[in-house]
Amino acid sequence: MRYLIRFFPEITIKTRPVRHRLIQALRRNLRIMLMRLDSEISVTGDWDILEVQTPDDNKILDQLVLDILLQTPGISLVMPVRKLPFVDLDQAAAEVLHTCAEQIKGRTFAVRCKRQGEHPFTSIQVERHVGALLMQKSGAAGVNLDNPDVTVRVEIRFRDLFVVERQLRGLGGYPMGTQEPVLSLISGGFDSAVASYQCMKRGIRTHFLFFNLGGKEHEIAVKEIALYLWMKYGSSHRVKFISVPFEPVLQNILQEVDAGHMGVVLKRVMMRAADRIAAGMRVSALVTGECVGQVASQTLPNLRLIDQVCQGLVLRPLIVSDKQDIINIARQIGTEVFSACVPEYCSVISVRPTTHAKRQRVEQEEARLDPALLSFAVDHAEVQLIDRMVEVVDHRDIEPPILSVIPDAAVVIDIRHPHDGALQSLNLGDVDVLAIPFYQLAGRFPQLDTQITYLLYCEKGMMSRLHASHLKDAGYLNVAVYRP
Repeated sequence: MRYLIRFFPEITIKTRPVRHRLIQALRRNLRIMLMRLDSEISVTGDWDILEVQTPDDNKILDQLVLDILLQTPGISLVMPVRKLPFVDLDQAAAEVLHTCAEQIKGRTFAVRCKRQGEHPFTSIQVERHVGALLMQKSGAAGVNLDNPDVTVRVEIRFRDLFVVERQLRGLGGYPMGTQEPVLSLISGGFDSAVASYQCMKRGIRTHFLFFNLGGKEHEIAVKEIALYLWMKYGSSHRVKFISVPFEPVLQNILQEVDAGHMGVVLKRVMMRAADRIAAGMRVSALVTGECVGQVASQTLPNLRLIDQVCQGLVLRPLIVSDKQDIINIARQIGTEVFSACVPEYCSVISVRPTTHAKRQRVEQEEARLDPALLSFAVDHAEVQLIDRMVEVVDHRDIEPPILSVIPDAAVVIDIRHPHDGALQSLNLGDVDVLAIPFYQLAGRFPQLDTQITYLLYCEKGMMSRLHASHLKDAGYLNVAVYRP
């Protein structure tokens, strides 16, 4: 299969050097991700389009490639095409008829042509010539140039003819890594996941920072969301996941701070910690999922107070978004199903929280806190590359066995997202396979037979290793990873 890639429109209006740099970055990112699927996939082109070609007759590979193209920042349109040498208009019309006849039968259509190079005809002449043959031999209902049922697209680039089979909208945005990196505060809820995605879509290399207020289970849930976002939208670049042990700091706030000011104080303390960690990583901006008026700490006066503790820039992609719009985006990008299962681990809930905190009063409340607790939390933050999150700093023996051969009587659990499982089902012959999505695994695994060995399977092996290691750490020794 062959695909033509058109760039995000903002790329095409940049100066020549900037446009070249952005296109080169996109081409490099695609090669990194697609070569993981098959080393024979080629990515070529420059300036106007990129061209991706996969080995022939592999429909599963084609769908995997298409998924990557549609989820890669920097791409505006993805077009599966047939590419042939251009001979003349009659040959072009015949090839279009061969490709599109069934699609337009009984429906109205319009032909759209793009050209590049010197030709003895115009694009309009191509459209008329192709349209005439389609009207004669396709069984179409007619031509409708204003509102057709089907738009037939043809491109003639120098001496090559491209017949477009479909035109699919890409993610848009800039290529990953072409903007300065950020550190995104992620809690696992709808807002922080969507805010992180919005940054990734804009081409920003997004590291993840998690303040652990709710123990190991909360951390696992947030890790799987961060890993999912990275694998789907940003895996061309390695990023870090930082987990900060914040429960002692939270307890100090609960004991010492006035109930009405707890929310603002907690946010200020978190932002101080985030600012220090970002400075150590040489990252100049923090990202949060805050939205004006959503909770008491997110009024404009309170947000201003929170920002005052930061030396770096604070970005809030969702600042004026409606909650339902945020949830809709979470559903679209695939995080809704497990963000909905992540509880809000925040004991700082005031009966009458202040919506207009005063700086002097907030600083008085903060003066009661033990600064050593914050320093301890920052100093003991666990920093991991996101694709190595199953490794832990204290080197406990929780690395799960990785098996390529399934033992007798073992059961394989396919933990992939339902979309991925539907695309390519896991067929292991006589071996029993359970389908339990990774975001349901923690709740359902304790209900399984403890006398059976379960092998977790996912396509890249990272999500299965993450969950197997945490299940083993929780005392389940009947778990391993299946990597065929």
